[in-house]
Amino acid sequence: MQKIQFFIITKSIGAYLTLLSYINLEKAKNKAYQLFSSPRKGKLRKENLPKTLQSATYETFEYNNEKFQTYIWPGTRGPAERSEANEEIILLVHGWESNASRWKKLLKHLKPLGKTIIAIDGPAHGLSEGTEFSAPKYAECINVLTQKYQPKTIIGHSVGGAAISFYLNKYNDPTIEKVVLIGAPSDFKIISNNFVKLLSLNNRIKTQLEDYYFQKFKVAIDDFAGHKFAENFNQKALITHDKHDKVVLVDEGRKYADTWKNAIYIETSGLGHSMHNDDLYQQIIDFI
Repeated sequence: MQKIQFFIITKSIGAYLTLLSYINLEKAKNKAYQLFSSPRKGKLRKENLPKTLQSATYETFEYNNEKFQTYIWPGTRGPAERSEANEEIILLVHGWESNASRWKKLLKHLKPLGKTIIAIDGPAHGLSEGTEFSAPKYAECINVLTQKYQPKTIIGHSVGGAAISFYLNKYNDPTIEKVVLIGAPSDFKIISNNFVKLLSLNNRIKTQLEDYYFQKFKVAIDDFAGHKFAENFNQKALITHDKHDKVVLVDEGRKYADTWKNAIYIETSGLGHSMHNDDLYQQIIDFI
């Protein structure tokens, strides 16, 4: 029943936007982009934070007059030989319609390393402000944060991984030594085309959206691809993807693996898009 309702709603919205495109194409494009970039879930309330985040220290940053939230778990203090590890920082970047609490299971594996861990709530997610989300906007938030903390390792799930690739391509951050991508999309054009197909939008709106992406992000849609950016990356990478991922197809992970010259590729089976798995997380720890 829910699938039928979702189908009816999406096709009704698409029909409305298609009709609107013949009356006011600019307005139809704006409404389509608003739908495309507005997450429906993933927000959090301060008074009801998940326990995982309650144990962190909170720090708020700002980009383009919008505040975004971060959560910090300081590195454990130990013997002198571990002092350097305490200073190292791992940055966690969640995906679409999620928030920093998605790292609950991975945190159990990361904390024993003794490194400082920072997780971010992306724009319009968690406790961060805003209503619009995109990988380039997310990348700008990452840039604000890395300027202060200079993490050596950065881990991204789903669109968080795409935001990392966009960030590395734009800023060429030399302080980041290792990157972990978990179920990350590469081709923005595929994401856009899937959205157009979902709503059955006409070519008038599709063309307008693609022109708008170029104006907004300064990248042609055919070149807006993480695996193309990765051709110039020097960081060591661990790329993981599940062959049964129905949200981001495994071909996307394989594209990253083919072009990222210092990459290790792990393809799992049966973990879906979330890819929560103790064995996989231990491989990530070994890589770090």
